Amino acid sequence: MKLRTGRLQGLLLAVTLCWQPAAADGVTLPDAERVVLDNGTVLILNHKPDVPMVGIQAVLRGGAAADPPGKHGLAALYAALMQKGAGERGSAAFAEAIAAVGGELSARAGLEGISISGDFLARDADLMVELLADMLQRPQLDRTEFDKLKARSINLILAAKDGDPGDLIPAYAAAWLFGEHPYGNPVSGSETSLASISHRDLRRYHDEATGGDRLIISVSGYFDTARMRERLTSTFGDWRAATATLPDLAAPESVPGNRVLLVDKPGATQTYFWIGNLGVARDYGRRAELDVANTVFGGRFTSMLNTALRVDSGLTYGARSVLVRPSRPGSVGISSYTRTDATVEAIDMALDVLDLFRGSGLDSDTLLSAQNYILGQFPTRLETATQLAQEFALLEFYGLERSYIEGYGQAIRGVTPESAATAIDEVYPGRDNLVFVLLGDAEQIREAVTRYGSVTEMSITEPQFLPQ
Repeated sequence: MKLRTGRLQGLLLAVTLCWQPAAADGVTLPDAERVVLDNGTVLILNHKPDVPMVGIQAVLRGGAAADPPGKHGLAALYAALMQKGAGERGSAAFAEAIAAVGGELSARAGLEGISISGDFLARDADLMVELLADMLQRPQLDRTEFDKLKARSINLILAAKDGDPGDLIPAYAAAWLFGEHPYGNPVSGSETSLASISHRDLRRYHDEATGGDRLIISVSGYFDTARMRERLTSTFGDWRAATATLPDLAAPESVPGNRVLLVDKPGATQTYFWIGNLGVARDYGRRAELDVANTVFGGRFTSMLNTALRVDSGLTYGARSVLVRPSRPGSVGISSYTRTDATVEAIDMALDVLDLFRGSGLDSDTLLSAQNYILGQFPTRLETATQLAQEFALLEFYGLERSYIEGYGQAIRGVTPESAATAIDEVYPGRDNLVFVLLGDAEQIREAVTRYGSVTEMSITEPQFLPQ
């Protein structure tokens, strides 16, 4: 097989880490080997000899955004079943093979891909590759395991609805914001979509939606680069291509004006809420400014939102702002909860904080605090072989340049109140252009929340995340 071998600048900390924010300014990107196999599989190999460990990150393009219509949650079920027996090993034997050497290997579906993460001692690297190959190319997809996982996935949704439904707010918010766009697909599925998925669908997914042309494998750690390249090439180089077509993800369209989705849970003592709109993509040019701004607004305990809604008023145990940044513009939103009788007070306070944030921006002291907070944490995300393998895969997956990591510390340090204000104005919507999702006792809050926009109501017992 002829290899087209290039060079990808890899990730490595070139300075000794210390508990000073300036350490992030010294993160540099040494070389790593990038190999594109004839079938389209991309290998990224980073030799990191400081500890006898090997970390791996494999990514299959697709994910929930590529789930077939009406079959949302298919990629998530597939990812879960990859770990329930593969190759000649059944579920128990597969788990024991990993545990017996003290390794870790797990798969999960995301919005745009299925990721497999793992770390093993260097001496067990061959076993790591063998197990990964079995998961990707030869998953058993046992019918009994499928039936159990499908039932468990549905029961988890029902349990959340019956108990603490806060974990479901992201699914309701994505569905209400994105509608029929693939970003509105619930990653874990809904009761309706999961019930419609058959074992045959799962087999078809393996046959049609997985293949070498969708695969990225990133390895970092203590290994011989030439031998690892040969091992991965012989193992994955002839894996057939996927026959299904990945969706052409157009940028989602913003819907102007305010609109409210009210999810009725009779008798609920709390109202969960999400307030936001379309955000930006992973490659947003003012990433540093946005990260600093979001840290101040709702990204840490001392943020504006948490201080107002929790510390000062006691209306909630937590309030935050959440940025979702996939390959196309995602979402930006405020997420919190409060007791039913304080619903309007808490939402109004969140909107007031948004107004203040958009109107006043960041003063120099607040800016410096946020910069130091980010720069103090950033280097610790690039310490282990597994973390490095994950960052390599991320750069490859999104087509990002080395400056995304290498220049991040300097970019954070270079944020000014003026540049942060520009990002705030570009990304955070004003109160006259917001999407609201409220989950609570509709009888108690229905009339009051009409002040926020046109209200559409659905019951929490409906087996999907959008009203029908």
